[in-house]
Amino acid sequence: MKILGMGNALVDVLAKLDADDTLTALDLAKGSMQLIDVERRNHIFSRIQHLPQEMTAGGCASNTLAALAKLGLHVGFVGKAGNDAYGKFYLQDLDTIGVHTHIIQEQAASGTAMVLISPGGERTFGTYLGVSAELSAADLSEDVFRPYSYFYIEGYLVQNPELITSAIKMAKRLGMKVVIDAASYNVVEANKDFFQQMIDEYVDIVFANEEEAKALTGLENPQDAIRRIAEKTEIAVVKIGAKGALAMRGDELVNVPAIQTTVVDTTAAGDYYAAGFIYGLSKNLSLTQCAQSGALLAAHIIAVVGTRLNDYSWQQIKQELLKY
Repeated sequence: MKILGMGNALVDVLAKLDADDTLTALDLAKGSMQLIDVERRNHIFSRIQHLPQEMTAGGCASNTLAALAKLGLHVGFVGKAGNDAYGKFYLQDLDTIGVHTHIIQEQAASGTAMVLISPGGERTFGTYLGVSAELSAADLSEDVFRPYSYFYIEGYLVQNPELITSAIKMAKRLGMKVVIDAASYNVVEANKDFFQQMIDEYVDIVFANEEEAKALTGLENPQDAIRRIAEKTEIAVVKIGAKGALAMRGDELVNVPAIQTTVVDTTAAGDYYAAGFIYGLSKNLSLTQCAQSGALLAAHIIAVVGTRLNDYSWQQIKQELLKY
């Protein structure tokens, strides 16, 4: 299985907050993702400059692809970045991990995501898209898509409907499976009709958390929501936080508990869950084992600050995956 991902090429700047008062002062809803302009980004920088910070190549799709690359799968990423220091860092970081980058670089400001981590581990995003948002349908090439069998996209791209529609149609035309992660409940709420149409017509696998599934279907109960999503897809996954996740394929519905660990930072938890689940699919594991693989990766990433694991953690993960 070869997986191509597309998303916003963002450098994540992570800062651990002392208290949620900072979020209130910055008018950022806890747990949300808000798009910001460069002036607001600079304001956030000024408010957190005294805090320890970490920088990584981020964005939902690239986080998932980076994890899959560490597990030995062939992955590629389509995006757009600037020729500035952030853009150069982004490419170098993904190249080092083993992600094949299909990135267009321009003389412009790269995207950055301010990731503010609350004391309980929940993360809030203030995202300046920069030139990453200028990726367009005209930038897509069948030659890039053709070697891959799966196409993974982050839900944030629905804010560019022409791009995402063109990309999905190209993927389906080439016989690829289309996978989407809903990404954020407020993005789903604002684009519900488009999400539903896209899933109805093109998407094979959907990842969503409980709030995103509710926003997508209007149903409170996660089991009702996943059944509604699974009616239109090959596989549906609804993550329910500490209670684990539901996964459904056809008439088969499984409920796999989360792995208990100390929560330090939930950044990229969903991205790593998707990576573990997709890895399970690549090995033809059962639906339950795919969900267990997702839970394993999620448990490791929420126990550290940031979106990267060290080599020792990957060794542990690979040993655990062998049991499946």
